[in-house]
Amino acid sequence: MALYEHTVMTRQDISAQQAEALNDTIKALIEEKGGSVAKIEYWGLRNLTYRVKKNRKAHYSLLALDAPADAIQELERQLSINEDVLRWLTVRVEELDLELSPLLARRERGERGERGERGERGPRNDSDNDDQA
Repeated sequence: MALYEHTVMTRQDISAQQAEALNDTIKALIEEKGGSVAKIEYWGLRNLTYRVKKNRKAHYSLLALDAPADAIQELERQLSINEDVLRWLTVRVEELDLELSPLLARRERGERGERGERGERGPRNDSDNDDQA
């Protein structure tokens, strides 16, 4: 079996529960065809750079799959029929990355990042800039 990363964008009109239910449907389909799902990440409702089928936002999900090629073909066939799905992309990879994606890792660290509790930059060190002048 081959390893794949699969990303799905669904319409902004559906709820987060419906988007996650689609992930469960994908998982059931892959397992029915003899594959397995190593990771499912729901990224939430995100802004799009440009409109896709009149939508400004979309629910994003990332799945790490270990499945035969016919399971991926059936998955893509069913996604093309589903009216809630805007776009999908399936990429074959050499190995699955089971760590948190950078998007979710940043969310876990907090929206403020690593700058501190209030999001401040910290003291400026001007001694480093004196050598360049």
